[in-house]
Amino acid sequence: MLFADQLRFNWRVFSAQRMRTFLLLLAVTIGVASVVMLTSLGEGARRYIDAEFSSLGNRLLIVFPGRKETVGGQPPIYGTAPRDLTLGDAMAMAKVPAIQAVAPILPGTVAVSRGSRSREVIAVGATEGFFRVRQLSVDRGRELPASSKDEALAVCVLGYKLKNELFGHDRAVGEWLRIGDRRMRVIGVLTSAGESLGMDMGDVIIIPVVTAQQLFNTQALFRVLLELQEGADEGLARQRLEQVIRDRHEGEDDITIVSQDSVLAAFNNILTTLTLAIAAIAAISLLVAGILIMNISLISVSQRRAEIGLLKAIGASGEHIRRLFLAESLMLVCLGSATGVVFAYAAVFLFRHLWPAFPLFPPHWAAPAAAITAIVTGLMFSWLPAQKASRLDPVLAMRGGAG
Repeated sequence: MLFADQLRFNWRVFSAQRMRTFLLLLAVTIGVASVVMLTSLGEGARRYIDAEFSSLGNRLLIVFPGRKETVGGQPPIYGTAPRDLTLGDAMAMAKVPAIQAVAPILPGTVAVSRGSRSREVIAVGATEGFFRVRQLSVDRGRELPASSKDEALAVCVLGYKLKNELFGHDRAVGEWLRIGDRRMRVIGVLTSAGESLGMDMGDVIIIPVVTAQQLFNTQALFRVLLELQEGADEGLARQRLEQVIRDRHEGEDDITIVSQDSVLAAFNNILTTLTLAIAAIAAISLLVAGILIMNISLISVSQRRAEIGLLKAIGASGEHIRRLFLAESLMLVCLGSATGVVFAYAAVFLFRHLWPAFPLFPPHWAAPAAAITAIVTGLMFSWLPAQKASRLDPVLAMRGGAG
């Protein structure tokens, strides 16, 4: 039988059994679309995090208090807290030649009010270097002054959302707010492009770090962000930073330095593994589709005994019969895979249009992997019905009996 004849024969079978064909196409379409759409979530999350870290620049080091390594032996009953990172430590690290900018950070929650309007917000104690390291800019007014690292100035910079809530359309720069138990003057308002790493910079208030130390009654910094100079050697910079802290902390190596690239690589590894796990879970639907193909094909063999017997009577071999049934399943799976891919990409496009803040991105391997899995599954589960059809006795088949 020629290939064109085989295609025409299978197409007539599909036309004669439209409900069966529709159910099989639907099962394969749902399976393939599930793989593509669900893996789009993982890939979209990975790209979103890449974009968020890129907003911080490309040469960033993050310094935490305490060491990340675990030591041997029994843990102490009461434990010991790591030595705090202080503003003096941050300023000492800023003197390392490879460091271009330093941003000590001390966040906390505080009540902010203006007249009858009041709410709890996140206040970030920082210096002028915070704006450079986090790549923030002000829409109106100015950034924190250079003296903010030395003096408890009564000034602040508002996020644009917070400005709208407290001042509405009124001018905010130069006005006074009550932050906790202090009155502070607004000297700037951030631009609307101030969001990164899950923190909405439009909904925070930035105050001098010395003022934050007094407001939150602590000298300990949350972390220190450092921007490396262009072309600086990261490994050498780490060594010098650790030596600076070692000299200031009585010889103790009690800080952890994490690079932006290492954090991003860790997130990428986690999200890649998660995407593959989601793909494996979604592929179960293709397994279900394969079982459906096998069940319906077995029923089809029982219903088409006379047809099979007639084909054998006019000279068709068992191999021809097997090939007909396998080709029938292959055509259904290919059509279902194509439909599933088209539907999935259309759904992803619609989602990206409706929610552009978190766009979905199908991985380049998702569609081919889903289609290949569907084809392999379809052929594997259709082999048993095809084999059963090829072994039918033509005389008994034409009489409707068992072969």
